[in-house]
Amino acid sequence: MIDIQRYLLIAAIAALSFMLLVEWKNFDGGNTAPLAAAAALAEQPANVDVSLPTNDAGSDDLPTADNVDNSVEDFADKGVDSRYIHIRNDVLDLKIDLQGGDIVYAATLEHRDSIEEEEAFVLLENNQRRSYVAQSGLIGKNATDTAQGRPMFSASLESFSLEEGQDSVSANLRYQYSDDILITKRYTLQRGDYLVKLDYLVENRSSEAFSASLFGQLKRDNSVDPGVSDDGLFAMKPFMGVAYSSSEDPYNKLAFHKLKEKPLNEQMEGGWVAIIQHYFLSAWVPDQSANNSFKTVVTRQGLNIVRFTSPSQTVAAGEQGTLSAAIYIGPKDQYRLEEISPGLELTVDYGWLWWIAQPLFWLLTKLYSVFGNWGWAIIGVTVLVKAAFFQLNAKAFTSMANMRKVQPKLMELRERYADDRQKQSQAMMELYKKEKINPVGGCLPMLVQMPVFIALYWVLMESVELRHAPFMLWINDLSAMDPYFVLPLIMGASMFIQQKLNPPPADPMQAKIMQWMPIVFTFFFLFFPAGLVLYWVVNNTLSIIQQYIITKRIEKAGLPSR
Repeated sequence: MIDIQRYLLIAAIAALSFMLLVEWKNFDGGNTAPLAAAAALAEQPANVDVSLPTNDAGSDDLPTADNVDNSVEDFADKGVDSRYIHIRNDVLDLKIDLQGGDIVYAATLEHRDSIEEEEAFVLLENNQRRSYVAQSGLIGKNATDTAQGRPMFSASLESFSLEEGQDSVSANLRYQYSDDILITKRYTLQRGDYLVKLDYLVENRSSEAFSASLFGQLKRDNSVDPGVSDDGLFAMKPFMGVAYSSSEDPYNKLAFHKLKEKPLNEQMEGGWVAIIQHYFLSAWVPDQSANNSFKTVVTRQGLNIVRFTSPSQTVAAGEQGTLSAAIYIGPKDQYRLEEISPGLELTVDYGWLWWIAQPLFWLLTKLYSVFGNWGWAIIGVTVLVKAAFFQLNAKAFTSMANMRKVQPKLMELRERYADDRQKQSQAMMELYKKEKINPVGGCLPMLVQMPVFIALYWVLMESVELRHAPFMLWINDLSAMDPYFVLPLIMGASMFIQQKLNPPPADPMQAKIMQWMPIVFTFFFLFFPAGLVLYWVVNNTLSIIQQYIITKRIEKAGLPSR
């Protein structure tokens, strides 16, 4: 007879390995074009943009390249001071291009570029390394932004900073649309917040109505995610691409390489559009009470664009009006994103097991508030999850211990009926029934726990809170692999000890497979983040303790436990 329990155990371990590999590869956005593309873009005139909506009222289609006026004045030789201004609060540093009033640089001041460096992590930039900017403007009847050119704003200062005692800081960019119409483009940052408020203030002193639509778009090349290390074959490549809400689903995503074959063209009340990468995102959030349209475009230069366009607004003659939107530029803080717009928090993508992952993340954050250390919080979650499955594990370990106790009798039956598989199966089933042993009892509890482990995997992979989070001793980043491979080796040793507590397989092939399991898992876990390996080590240690106690109790009793 086939050893049902052993085969199920092998199948469970193989399934877990497969699920881990699948989930690991699911991070891959499949879009890592060479950096040379960004360098080529940097050689283009900085003020030429073939991606802006046309000046036709009610239209947001792209112009053809032939419609672009390349004779627009180039400000590259005028120096940084004449072209850019900065606005900064305590968590975000922005650089604004006065030609168009676009955000061409954004650094997150509370997040470092790497564990070794003190420089802030840069999300938006426009240089030879990367082209990733947030643009906005007015189109329609009284457009300020067309394929032929962008407005040149002016500002009273070169730098606007949040001062001590202030709750917010604003930068006003002014543009004289006509003798009687003044447009002020205002960026406002709140203390401690990555959400940037954008207002177009239209002062219409003319005798005719002013009519325009506000658009906002994110434009990015295909350069690699700067937040992902390149460690070769086993380097994680998290998803990078477009995310958006729709009337059917609060969260959708599209990899850059799919934008041509599956372009976005949606219209809905409220909504948002974003470009997401590992741990960080930028997201335009238009007026949530308006019926906005959303589109994606891939330009001839290979730039990926996702845009919103709000309905046309009219400012009557002699009146003042405001067109508003907001843009979030920063880490994937799911609790803050949830406050901004429905579904935006889902950019922290926990996969199909989100319903398990969300409570685990909540538990992790609560334990962090107690311990003040994410490593100890992971250990605390492991202990609590283990406690929740204590009875299931106890049944599994009891079944294994019983199997270990009757192993000599099973070996005897195999030898006695070596030439008659049918009689061997019948005899073994009678033995299981006599000793009250469920041959699959040791495996089913493990299968039940697999979704919890995979969900925790997603939590540890996707939560920006663990980025560069230290634990103790040599572990200074729980989101990166153990630099000295100590935890993976401990994990492999714990798997080997667990094997010794289980009944040895009678089948030689099964025995070889089980012997290789700790080695294979150790190899994979060499490249896994230290936080995940820490969970596995603690989980295995607790399992060994529980299994050892149960096994010794049953062996001391001399009879299989019921």
